[in-house]
Amino acid sequence: MRHRKKVKKLGRTASHRRALLRNLAAQIIQHHQVKTTLAKAKAARSFVERLITYGKKNTVHARRLAFKQLQNRTLVKMLFDEIAPTYADRNGGYTRVIKLGQRRGDGAQMAILQLVGFEEVVVEEKPKARRKARPKQKEEPAEVAAAEETPPAETPVEEKTEKEEEVEQPKEPAAEEKKEAEAKESPAEPAVEEKPAESEAAGEEKASVKESAEAEKAAEKSESETEEKKEKKTASKKKAKE
Repeated sequence: MRHRKKVKKLGRTASHRRALLRNLAAQIIQHHQVKTTLAKAKAARSFVERLITYGKKNTVHARRLAFKQLQNRTLVKMLFDEIAPTYADRNGGYTRVIKLGQRRGDGAQMAILQLVGFEEVVVEEKPKARRKARPKQKEEPAEVAAAEETPPAETPVEEKTEKEEEVEQPKEPAAEEKKEAEAKESPAEPAVEEKPAESEAAGEEKASVKESAEAEKAAEKSESETEEKKEKKTASKKKAKE
């Protein structure tokens, strides 16, 4: 049985549980509140209130005990100089637990662990961060619009086109003059005389081809006649022997 055992184990080992409580305490001292599960908030509540009592004592020994848990000099300074003096006239009850309902997914009970008297500081800090981020987004479209309004340089393009036209204009008459000079130098008569020469050469070639074909045919006929004569002689000799 767990009689007189107030330690909430939170499903962790002793070292893991100690590290968890130290991290929650550091977040509460830095941001004045933290959102976590209800079980962790109740466990961290007594841990944080003990640190605040160290800050109210404001002795060297108390600072060393607080530094042993927080392991951060800036957080120890905030605890002893800013948070603890506000609770000088208050005996306990430095924190409150605000229930938020069940978490979607595992259904765990959620809560906010908050320092009493620091609610207004937390609400004022959030809008400041948003106001700083808004002007940066508005500057970008103004720069883009200024870049678009600047007209492109059109004058150098026009000068280039005019120069190119001036260079191209004198070239056209020179080309026409060359063509006329070539036409005058080359007469049309030799072209007429070359055609009959070409036709005569073609006729001679055709005649030679015909003669060669006729000679081949005559040679084939003579060969066929000699072969027939030889066959007849061989046939007559066989009959005579029989």
